[in-house]
Amino acid sequence: MVHFDFEFLLLILTVLTGVVWLADVLFFARMRRAQASAVKKVPKEPLVIEYSRAFFPVLAIVLVLRAFAYEPFRIPSGSMMPSLLVGDFILVNKYTYGLRMPVWHSRISYGERPQRGDVVVFRYPRDESQDYIKRVVGLPGDHISYYNNRLSVNGKAVKTSKDRDYQGLGDLNNMSNAGGCDRKGAGCQVYIEAVEDTSYTVMENPNMAMGVNGEIFVPNGHYFVMGDNRDHSNDSRLWGFVPEDNLVGKAVMIWMHWDWRKGGTGLDASRIGQKISN
Repeated sequence: MVHFDFEFLLLILTVLTGVVWLADVLFFARMRRAQASAVKKVPKEPLVIEYSRAFFPVLAIVLVLRAFAYEPFRIPSGSMMPSLLVGDFILVNKYTYGLRMPVWHSRISYGERPQRGDVVVFRYPRDESQDYIKRVVGLPGDHISYYNNRLSVNGKAVKTSKDRDYQGLGDLNNMSNAGGCDRKGAGCQVYIEAVEDTSYTVMENPNMAMGVNGEIFVPNGHYFVMGDNRDHSNDSRLWGFVPEDNLVGKAVMIWMHWDWRKGGTGLDASRIGQKISN
């Protein structure tokens, strides 16, 4: 399905400027030179040709890099706290899981399969015009169970250990004083989950569980994802699985943090360059 988003607009502008520039090289430039020569004047290049010639290479490079290498995203919510905060700008590796055509998202090549613990960006299955970011906790064929804020994979409890009390960074999206955590997350607790060869932090509200408990098998070609902010995340526990075709890429690094909202954290240079744990 084609969505009228920035990627679509970028593709259209690249094609239009490229076509105008090519048409000028093949036809119009010759006509201008011939006309100018007849009246002994220097040929004047139309403004639309000048702009197309200047912008086409830039647009083409941006399109290729964004579609096949790295794409920037901004974190809009606190569902991945404490790993990612509102206002983080991240880079997503577009080729790790295989290359896809821009806009149409049809597969060009196969890459690695997501692993447990990977932080992935994907098109939300219920509205593919929206991009979500979550952590993969269940692979195709896995048996996932989640009871009392504790995760088990294939009958084995994921090793979990208390790390620290969370202190005042980020934003819980106005979840003010909900069960002991204030708006900035102070009062919540941070745990370390260890899955196979990777470990990462998750955040929990000790006085409020999300209320979703149960177990399920992950179907082939799908993934079970959860937010690191376990009591404040719209994830697979609520709407189901992520189809493999919906994967956009693997989140790898924070390249900037700027939360310009009223009461936000502003520019935080200390977060620039941080790798995303997965």
